[in-house]
Amino acid sequence: MSAAIRELKSLEVKVDKRCQNLKILLVEDNPDDAELTIRQLRRICPERDIFLAADAEEALSCLEHLRQEGSGLPDLILLDIKLPRLSGMELLERLKTSPEFRGIPVVMLTGSLVSEHIQRSYDLGAVTYLLKPISEDDLLMTLSHLT
Repeated sequence: MSAAIRELKSLEVKVDKRCQNLKILLVEDNPDDAELTIRQLRRICPERDIFLAADAEEALSCLEHLRQEGSGLPDLILLDIKLPRLSGMELLERLKTSPEFRGIPVVMLTGSLVSEHIQRSYDLGAVTYLLKPISEDDLLMTLSHLT
């Protein structure tokens, strides 16, 4: 993200009312990163539904359960690139080739700026990426652009 975006203060971004009702699936294997991200999401919009999956298999199970239950799929997936067993990239590829799930926007989460990972995530259909640890300003900016 540009320096101008990084300097943005949380209060300067208005989150659209639709954003406050988003269902979000966070796929993150690091408990500390997951807790930090969930805390920031709850601070931004306390009413949102947040589902947490610790790995790709759990994420696929969660998505399938929500689809079968009929309660609606997530409006956004925050997906860690590095996951155990099935990587975030492999999960992204599965999601974007699935008729049921390909329409869900995916934001990749990464701990490094490896250009090959970032380019590959865009090639596979990610809408953007966020550098971990994720700042509240970056989350606000991303959510405001997706609504």
